[in-house]
Amino acid sequence: MADFDLRSADLRALNSLTKYPSIPTYHELDPRNGGLTGSVTAFPGPVLGTEKVDGTNSRLIMLPGGDYLIGSREELLLARGDLIGNPSQGIVAALRAVADALPDQQLPVDTLRVYFLELYGGKIGAQAKQYSTRGAVGWRLFDVAEVPDLAERLTWPAERIAAWRDGGGQSFATEDALQAVTGFELTPRLFTVDGADLPADVAGMHAFLGERLPETLVALDDSGQRRAEGIVLRSPDRSVIAKARFQDYERTLKRRG
Repeated sequence: MADFDLRSADLRALNSLTKYPSIPTYHELDPRNGGLTGSVTAFPGPVLGTEKVDGTNSRLIMLPGGDYLIGSREELLLARGDLIGNPSQGIVAALRAVADALPDQQLPVDTLRVYFLELYGGKIGAQAKQYSTRGAVGWRLFDVAEVPDLAERLTWPAERIAAWRDGGGQSFATEDALQAVTGFELTPRLFTVDGADLPADVAGMHAFLGERLPETLVALDDSGQRRAEGIVLRSPDRSVIAKARFQDYERTLKRRG
């Protein structure tokens, strides 16, 4: 698929194939009230903790043949060579030069690669001030995925693509592979523990978050208020992943009195 033609491709399918799937919470959320339950994500071995940065999910999609797309969490914003891109959330303005500077991608035939980045600071979201009150913007890489058999998958109906994606169809990079990626800084690596040592109760996990991440490690300047969003927990091969956010634990504990 070296002659991949972006102009004739189904862009809706391409967009859906490359979206980031939702990460479950470490303690399961109760759909009735949004509080955390006592049910936890099981990690059968080592668990890597990384900072969860509070910004906006952004995608750099590297295509067979050398073209790229820049996207937000939900939509595609720019293709390589476009004179004008969608200005949504400042993603294109921040990441276009980054995409242009990436080395040529050595992609398997009929495969694309997606770099998932968190763009943060500036005026991005309600928590931008935690990283800077002067308007500084930053980005951190948090995952990389590949989509093989691209020609076939682009013919799938929307429902099948969504089920494949949300069911773990994308092939995500292991921790070792992420460490080998050049051109990006990763989200901060905080610790590695055995899964059995993670707190099983809500109060214990809330205390664990405060001990392991008392403030953000990615403040963009000394004006940031430095409150962290939380921690992403993942197995080194990324077969198991979950998130633990301060606000979820604080809301649940407050409700319990």
